[in-house]
Amino acid sequence: MDYEIIDAEDAFQGYFRLRRYHLRHAQFRGGMGPVLTREVFERGHSVGILPYDPDRDQVVLVEQFRVGALDAPRGPWLMEIIAGIIEPGEPPEEVARREAVEEAGCEVGEILPIHRYLVSPGGTTEQQSLFCAHVDVTRLAGGVHGLAEEGEDILVHIMGFDEAMAMVEDGTIHAAMPLIALQWLALNRERVRDLWGSVGGGLEW
Repeated sequence: MDYEIIDAEDAFQGYFRLRRYHLRHAQFRGGMGPVLTREVFERGHSVGILPYDPDRDQVVLVEQFRVGALDAPRGPWLMEIIAGIIEPGEPPEEVARREAVEEAGCEVGEILPIHRYLVSPGGTTEQQSLFCAHVDVTRLAGGVHGLAEEGEDILVHIMGFDEAMAMVEDGTIHAAMPLIALQWLALNRERVRDLWGSVGGGLEW
């Protein structure tokens, strides 16, 4: 076995859980290393979804307060993509569609997978599944959304792709999930527009 978990315990259980591990693992020079103690943040896995209107070349972003950004230079209100936590047994795409409605009043069409990645494997188990979704922005009302019982206060922004990328360039958008999603769209935008912008698509994804 390449690693051995000697003991594991909950170090904290509140809104999230902190798990403490005592373990050792194989080393590149051979043999097993010393016993290490590591705390791991466990909040489950999550999804992110970037709605994109290929006909108008516009994206849907959301702005909300994030406690983890209290010390960020631009403050705790972040420009992000729609996101949410996956409950055990839920398909990520189903969660993405639900969150689009809850956070932005947004009914999306076809969904394309972007990537599934480890958020910060040095300290958390969380994996995020990212999607790009077809949307017709003329059917969106914008405004403020979110579930009151969860304390959500989410402002919807509909903007051109170039405006969103300008926010990436100037640092207005500086959270990992929207950066990854928008940079993926920048790389794949023409293919996505070919797929969604003509009858039959003509693209094998």
